[in-house]
Amino acid sequence: MKIGIGMDTGGTYTDVVAYDFESDKLLAKGKALTTREDLTIGIKNAFDSLPPELIRDAEVISLSTTLATNACVENKGGRAKLLIFGLTDELLIRYKAEQKYGFKRENVRCIDMVGSADGLVIDEPDWDEVMRDLEPWLEDIDALAIAELYSMSNGAPCEKHARKLIEDRLGLSCIGASELSSDLDVIARGATALLNARLLPIGREFIEAVLSDLTRRGYNAPVMVVRSDGSLMSAEHTLERPVETILSGPAASVLAGKAVSDASDYLIIDMGGTTTDVSVVRGGMPTLSNGGINIGGWRTHVKGVFIDTFALGGDSAVRAYGDTIRLFPRRSMPICVAARRWPKVKIMLEELFDKPRKSQFPVHEFFYLVRKPSNPTRYNKFELRLMDALKNGPRLIGDLAEAAIIDLYHLDDSERLEDEGIIMRCGLTPTDFMHIKGDFTEYDTDASILVARFLLLALERDDTPENIAALANEVYDRVSGYMYEQLLRVLLAQQYPKQFAEKLDPQTEYLINEAWAKHRDSNPVFFNHMFTTSAALVGVGAPTHIFLPAVAKALGTECILPEHAEVANAFGALKANIATTVRVEVSQRLSSEGEIFYITHAPTGSRSFDNVDDALELALAEAESAAIKEVRARGATGQLTINTRIEGRTAMSRCGSNVKTGRAAVAEVTAPL
Repeated sequence: MKIGIGMDTGGTYTDVVAYDFESDKLLAKGKALTTREDLTIGIKNAFDSLPPELIRDAEVISLSTTLATNACVENKGGRAKLLIFGLTDELLIRYKAEQKYGFKRENVRCIDMVGSADGLVIDEPDWDEVMRDLEPWLEDIDALAIAELYSMSNGAPCEKHARKLIEDRLGLSCIGASELSSDLDVIARGATALLNARLLPIGREFIEAVLSDLTRRGYNAPVMVVRSDGSLMSAEHTLERPVETILSGPAASVLAGKAVSDASDYLIIDMGGTTTDVSVVRGGMPTLSNGGINIGGWRTHVKGVFIDTFALGGDSAVRAYGDTIRLFPRRSMPICVAARRWPKVKIMLEELFDKPRKSQFPVHEFFYLVRKPSNPTRYNKFELRLMDALKNGPRLIGDLAEAAIIDLYHLDDSERLEDEGIIMRCGLTPTDFMHIKGDFTEYDTDASILVARFLLLALERDDTPENIAALANEVYDRVSGYMYEQLLRVLLAQQYPKQFAEKLDPQTEYLINEAWAKHRDSNPVFFNHMFTTSAALVGVGAPTHIFLPAVAKALGTECILPEHAEVANAFGALKANIATTVRVEVSQRLSSEGEIFYITHAPTGSRSFDNVDDALELALAEAESAAIKEVRARGATGQLTINTRIEGRTAMSRCGSNVKTGRAAVAEVTAPL
């Protein structure tokens, strides 16, 4: 047997499987809660669920994760800033960079300089002056991203020089945007690098937790991680490039979906604790992202399979909103889970119910301290006071308000602590209502019922078993309805990309909501606008089997729930390999004397040639060398498969004819798992 261990760490659960590559057989599977306050606990519990000899004999361990995805959706991450060479503040404002690319303007500093797009003219600033100006601005961060306007053609000299200076003098972690992307848009490159810098502590915590547990078990074979495009990189490489694990879990679900479905067209719906991720397969091939992954307001150059992520999961917060309920994107620990972990939670809830009061504020929710910050001096008085109040365990938001520790009208004051993963909420979630309905009963159902009764009070409904059951059905319908709306948004964007590239307009959203509201109604109507699709829905992730069948029925299509759907991502992580593609462009130019010459825009810098053959020869060599270097850096150790080719580039003229705009050398290198 050739054994592989696949693991997927999500916001709620960590799943693990043992698989025999030779017989294509799943040998064992397990699941444990993801313990965000200390990932090592959940990872240990997951590995412990497998027979120890399978881990001992494994030849590879492959990981996928949604931790980076969840951090983007929830706007969590470390403190980081972005330095851009070659742009000005005026240009950032003109390009509406803050709105389009996801970063805050105060976290970006521009240094104007002169250079040329062809990479042949390079200018560097006065570095002593740059450092004097930057040092005060960098005092309150943990990592810095650096981008350079023409790095795609000049070898990124300013990025490299600045990185060395700042790492040597200030000890900051730095990442150059050119290390992550060679695409043209410098702001998107910078946003990608800035997001990578923000995700460094999240990636580090995850990888170090896995490696420390495996070291304790005496395991020393390769540990790989699924990237956004479904290929692999080593765990060590992931420490430097956590941004490339955005949508790692969903990319693994695509690989798993391809292994269980014979359909030509289908959607893979992966519902976890925090998010639901949707990928599209058309004609048997996964749809690829256009340009780069956009997530949580961030516009990036991270390449990957097309995956649409929206904030809906088993741990989405359920709260009163007027006389109805609403789902909120911020993840909460379910009350049933919190009550199992801290028995005093149920006691506090019972006391709260003994003195019930109608409130539109979530006074029944808890805050708890996930971890203590490494540098408390960075936090204001309110934040320090709140952390201190939580040091002995979770506390009700209502009690914190009564003690004047928080202001119910300014709960946003706690957001930075939540964003940085210092504190977390416990609240009513779809998982609690799964317990109430008996579809999932792993934790404390009585605690879920207590809070559901409190929610009835906030909604001014009678506290009866019938109303609790009706409320559970209402939550189920709201979850399924929102999933239906979001899947239709994805389908519309696939079918009509120009018309539905952005979010749904109010009229379309209204029609979708009306269609869902009437999908069970068999009475004849004057006008029927039900939506259907021939694409099957493949459900992976633990809660999917509860909500997806109703959505598939409303869309008039097949619902496929694989046998091991609850651990599909862990299984999919073992279906990947190491692969990369590098392009080196060759452009044609006219000199001031009227002579044609050619420029090879290599990763090491641009070089000019008098004839195209020499330029292409260098381009092929540079592309192959860069591709081999990249797959080796990602952890490939064995035989490589290398394919190189020359591609022509064309553009459409105003007259409708194709015009040659240059050529490119392409190198594709793959290595098996």
